[in-house]
Amino acid sequence: MPRRPVMALLSYFLTAAGVLALGYVALLLFAWMASDGMIFLPPPPQYAAGPGIIKIRTPDGVMLAARHLPKPGARFTLVYFHGNAEDLGTSGEFLEMLRDRLGVSVFSWDYRGYGLSGGRCGEPATLRDAHTVLAFLRDTLQTPPERLILLGYSLGGGPAVELAASRQCAGLVLDRAFTSAFRVMTRVRLLPFDKFIVLEKLPRVTCPVLVVHGTADEMIPFRHAELLFAAANGPKKKLWVEGAGHNDFLFVAGETYWR
Repeated sequence: MPRRPVMALLSYFLTAAGVLALGYVALLLFAWMASDGMIFLPPPPQYAAGPGIIKIRTPDGVMLAARHLPKPGARFTLVYFHGNAEDLGTSGEFLEMLRDRLGVSVFSWDYRGYGLSGGRCGEPATLRDAHTVLAFLRDTLQTPPERLILLGYSLGGGPAVELAASRQCAGLVLDRAFTSAFRVMTRVRLLPFDKFIVLEKLPRVTCPVLVVHGTADEMIPFRHAELLFAAANGPKKKLWVEGAGHNDFLFVAGETYWR
């Protein structure tokens, strides 16, 4: 083959490779910068400040809003980590149901940028704040980690497993949680990073684990629950609800959810 066509072909492939590389870099930048806007969807605050709202100061000075629903005589406190479109107002009735139906004290908090919590939401801050909340429970409410049951719903599975993997607690419930944030959007790993990587942290959890999911979940596919259950190394149980989706889960599950 003449030298000129070979050089032209080589130049073409190098140019194409450069374009692909630039496109991939652009995809990485977009995914990193835009992901928080897709992961976190805080609604306008659905509650007002009042006697029932606790404020927790983080080490960097941000004030987090929280609620504590004590149950006299309860042995355990259940810490609820809410989903990506909830706050203390929208989840208020559910928190009361948890307390009354399960006979436990209940504690919940709003991530940065949610409800009356200050700051801007993001994965690193949410995980750091989870440890701050745990310290508040231990030091201010005098609740040791071994008396805590962590319930992570959907996005809340991220901070819940973060604590369960690094601290001793009484139990972990993953309720319609994902294996990782990016795996909700694609089953194939296209990027060298991810957020809220629940699946990788779960094997380090030593407390009992309950994985709860609906087989018809249209937002977080049922496969996520199967992978999470398989990854749990300690004592574990599962609750699969046939035909239940993501948002109608409690309605379809009925009393099964509370047993």
